[in-house]
Amino acid sequence: MAATATTADAPEPVLDKPLMHYGRRVLDRLAQGAEAPRYQLLDVTPLTPHIGAEIGGVDLAAPIGDALAAELRQALLEWKVIFVRDQTAVEPQHHVDLAAVWGPPEANPFFPKAGTAGVSRLAKDATAVGNENIWHSDHSFMAAPALGSVLRAVEVPAAGGDTMWADMAAAYDNLTDAMKERIEHLTAVHDWVPSWGSTMTQEQIAHFRGDLPPVEHPVVVRHPRTGRRTLYVNEPFTTHVVGLSAAESRALLDELVLQARVPEFQTRFHWTPGSVAIWDNIATQHYAINDYYPQRRVMERIAVAGVPLA
Repeated sequence: MAATATTADAPEPVLDKPLMHYGRRVLDRLAQGAEAPRYQLLDVTPLTPHIGAEIGGVDLAAPIGDALAAELRQALLEWKVIFVRDQTAVEPQHHVDLAAVWGPPEANPFFPKAGTAGVSRLAKDATAVGNENIWHSDHSFMAAPALGSVLRAVEVPAAGGDTMWADMAAAYDNLTDAMKERIEHLTAVHDWVPSWGSTMTQEQIAHFRGDLPPVEHPVVVRHPRTGRRTLYVNEPFTTHVVGLSAAESRALLDELVLQARVPEFQTRFHWTPGSVAIWDNIATQHYAINDYYPQRRVMERIAVAGVPLA
């Protein structure tokens, strides 16, 4: 009688690629060779070793001098997103002055304005069930995407409504060498129509389309202020990779956009009244968690104008 095959005799399954990451992840806070800055005016409390820090020792309702502005800029470059709590005295003009530390404001054409130049209001009241959010980078559908954003909590729910950020330089660092080589010189198209346009009529889309055509950005950008390589594709706005077939493009983007979902690349912030978040919009993606219905959440945001990416 022939021997019966056992489980031990069965061949191991062959996988096209690993189903999980093995080994230590690369989680560098700074670009290679950069020295960690020292702060004289700010108290910096990290939320993770490489992304996200709470800032103490600052009153954003007071004038921001040159020395404080320089330290705030350095803290943002180091931590990618910084948070200041208990700023209940901050008014819209203080918000504008804070954003000006990084540059002039850039309006989002789709957000309602709050009445102060450059300020957009994001409000969810008790009648609005929150839709599922998606990891994204603000204004990547523009030729010069926003360099950063400053978000101020006006009214927050007692529980829920957190926001998460992902470090896209870390996402790039942890790609395989083969993937880095494959995407080094690729460009991708970014467009607002599949996301913002999904709730518009054709007439409304045509109204915005003239000023907002599809744009191309490198899949891997050099951060305009640090020079660090950063993965620059996102789920709602990146539609396809130039020069690839539709199937190849979809498969590649499906793999790349999922890097923002890796917990080790992320930080999470729980909003309290008077909280302010400032983030580097090139170095990060973010996700506002819509889990607070029927509570009310009101935020005001200013985006900082950017430059074309290379």
